[in-house]
Amino acid sequence: MSKGKSDFKRKLAWRLIGRFFAEISVFTVFIIFLYFFVAIVKGFWIWRGDEWIYPLLHWLNDKFELFLLLSLAAGYLIILVRCLMKPAAYLEQVVGAVEQIYNEKEDLIQLPSYLKEVEQQMNHIKLDVAQSKRAAKEAEQRKNDLVVYLAHDLKTPLTSVIGYLTLLRDEGEISPALREKYLSISLDKAERLEDLINEFFEITRFSLTSLTLELSRVNFTRMLEQLVYEFQPMFEEKALKCTLNAPPDFMLRMDVAKMQRVLDNLLKNAVNYSFEGGTIEIEAASSEKELTLTVLNHGNTIPKEKLERIFEQFYRLDTARTSKSGGAGLGLAIAKEIVELHGGRITAFSEDEVIRFDVVVPVL
Repeated sequence: MSKGKSDFKRKLAWRLIGRFFAEISVFTVFIIFLYFFVAIVKGFWIWRGDEWIYPLLHWLNDKFELFLLLSLAAGYLIILVRCLMKPAAYLEQVVGAVEQIYNEKEDLIQLPSYLKEVEQQMNHIKLDVAQSKRAAKEAEQRKNDLVVYLAHDLKTPLTSVIGYLTLLRDEGEISPALREKYLSISLDKAERLEDLINEFFEITRFSLTSLTLELSRVNFTRMLEQLVYEFQPMFEEKALKCTLNAPPDFMLRMDVAKMQRVLDNLLKNAVNYSFEGGTIEIEAASSEKELTLTVLNHGNTIPKEKLERIFEQFYRLDTARTSKSGGAGLGLAIAKEIVELHGGRITAFSEDEVIRFDVVVPVL
């Protein structure tokens, strides 16, 4: 149990105990005052004995101990029952407030002053729930929009492939140069079509599967070297250079396939959002407890409002989808989930045309 909850229980218990003894004290003082009032009235008033209230006052004066005992017992019992019913009343108020947490209305929960701590916690939960609902709704809307965009985008390369293949079939006297041109365009469009279909599969896999780790020890330095080698063709397309600075033969326990996916997504982003002729810098630094991997490239500064959402599901920097640089908007979201499953964290930074991603994972 958290310290805050423990403190609240203690405060509430002392509040109930204090109220119980306060009511007992007030009631006891009232009974004593009543006795002295009766004694004073009886002593200062000249009674003839036939007044209607005289027998009651006389009985109270003669049987005061019995009256005091019965009065105090009855009063204490009533006070005890009232105090025992207080937690039930508190619980009823809290249950009513719980129903308001999932209410669509934005009105904040209001509880009595003695439940102020509960009120604050419930309002905090209500705001978190509302924020989660909005985020889920926005993510679902982005996903639906993305599927619509992808479905529309599929038509363009498919129409081109069909058109050029039809030309190749129907034009018997087409020149070799023109045939080569049509085939090249058809292949390019077919590859684009494959990328779009893969995006559909990416969305489906993310929606239907949950990630689990299969840990093993691997030479992380060799893994980075292999990845840089595999990306050489992509580097050459934009005349990019890539530098790698990592400890020699650094061993790390991790899920190789999933961490490969993280690194692959980071390098793809670095390539897609780098200026032509720039340099991508990869650096790994280790301590006794954790490994820090930095992937840095030079490109257009990412605005702060976009940087804060860059790890959201289905969020794309190029929302217009006018380039091939963006995927389904899942790469960084999945990378974040994988890194967190390893007990680590991933952050993004962008300023003065520098884009940097930092991945920190514990050394197991």
